Formats: sequence, structure tokens, C-alpha cells
Amino acid sequence: MPELIDTHVHLDNPRLSSDLEEVLSYAQEMGITKMINIGHNMDSSLASLKLANEHDNIWAALGIHPHSAKEVTDSDFQQLRELAAHPKVVAIGEIGLDYHYDYSPRPVQKEVFRRQLELAGDLHLPIAIHQREAVGDAMEILTEFGPFYYGGVMHCFSGSLETLAQCIDLNLHIGLGGPVTFTNARRVKEVAKAVPLNRLLLETDCPYLAPHPHRGKTNQPGFLPLVAQEISKLRSISLEELASACTTNANALFGV
Repeated sequence: MPELIDTHVHLDNPRLSSDLEEVLSYAQEMGITKMINIGHNMDSSLASLKLANEHDNIWAALGIHPHSAKEVTDSDFQQLRELAAHPKVVAIGEIGLDYHYDYSPRPVQKEVFRRQLELAGDLHLPIAIHQREAVGDAMEILTEFGPFYYGGVMHCFSGSLETLAQCIDLNLHIGLGGPVTFTNARRVKEVAKAVPLNRLLLETDCPYLAPHPHRGKTNQPGFLPLVAQEISKLRSISLEELASACTTNANALFGV
């Protein structure tokens, strides 16, 4: 199995942390050599940094997900700034907008998103972006701040080919995971074929969005080869060529 980097994991989630050593062992067995653990609030950001400190092959992203935007304080932003100076912090994320659940008021989501984009720029870090049913506002805000000199990734991309082109213009990568393996995921499969190979990243978003044939079960980094295999088929290239390109992309973007 070729080397793969899982660019979006939540190993601190209880569904994985309770069996972490087994999860990491299986990931290693399946060729997953590096992982980026993504924060979604202050507690998980601290947990991400702890995991990164404890494991040579894990790095951390710190950030406030739109679901938690209503809870954030000025002192949280200051703490994020201080924590992000750690050498194993490689991105600000996941940040963005989520209008599907609206757990935080939309104006608050936008404000917190903008403040974290400013923070990433100040710290010279890439960004990991969450967008759900908010593509218009998300792209408007990203356009305000972009193009992003230090890059970033549109996590779990589910947009149109037009939005894909906009993201590329903003110097963003495209993260694809389990949904690309779903039979009914026509748009995501189109994106997988269309995205420039030097802009593609692989991710699981574990424990969520497990790929076929594990759909509906707890996802884990060791399932990433299933995503890579599906994309290589869609693009009519070898698994080795796809894996090599995506690993090169992840190493370059995150400096891991």
C-alpha cells in the first residue's frame, strides 16, 4: 500500500479515542503515515495539540467550528494565537459556516470565521474550511481575504465545478473523503475527476463519513485507501500515482 496522509481526522472524538492505539496501528498497517488532527472548539483544539505532542506522526490544526462560534470569547482567540505558535500546529481549522444546523447565529458565524481568517494570515498558517449550505456567504468571505498566500483546504468539498474553480483561484486545495465512494454522489465524483491533481487532498473526517462498504459505521484513518482507490478509478490513473501526488500536496501545504 502506498504512503497516504489523512489530512482531516478527529482522533480525540470518543468514538476513536477509546481504542486509539488499535486505530493508529491499523492506520499504519494500511499505509497512513501522517495525520492532521482537527480542532472544532477550544477543548478539541487543546486535545489536538496534546495528540500531536504525544505522537510523531500526528500534527494539529486549531480552530472554532461554526457550531461553536456562539461560545467563543476574546480570551479564546488570544489562547488560539498563543497555542498556534507551537511547531506541531500546521493550520487554523476547522473554520467556516454551517447553515444546515444553524447552531450559532449566522452573523456570529461570519464574525468568528473572519477573525480566524485574520488570525491564520497573521500566523502564516493555512486554513481548513468547513462549509455546509452556506456556499454564497462562504465564498464571499473567502474572496475578501484571498487569494491565500499560505493556502488552505476546502474540507469535504461538495460544491459545483464553478465553486471548485473559484477555490483554485483563491489558492485553496480540495479535500475529498468517504462521500466520493457513495453510489449516489454524482457531483463529488465529477469534482474528483475535474480537480487538478496538484490541488487534491485525501481525508477521512473520521469518525464521520465512513466510505463504502463501511458507510454508517465509525470511520477511521485506515479506511483512507478506499477513498484513494475510488478516486484513482474515476481519474483512470494508478493508485500509486494518485497517492504520490496527494502525499506531495499534503506535505507541501502543511509542512509535515
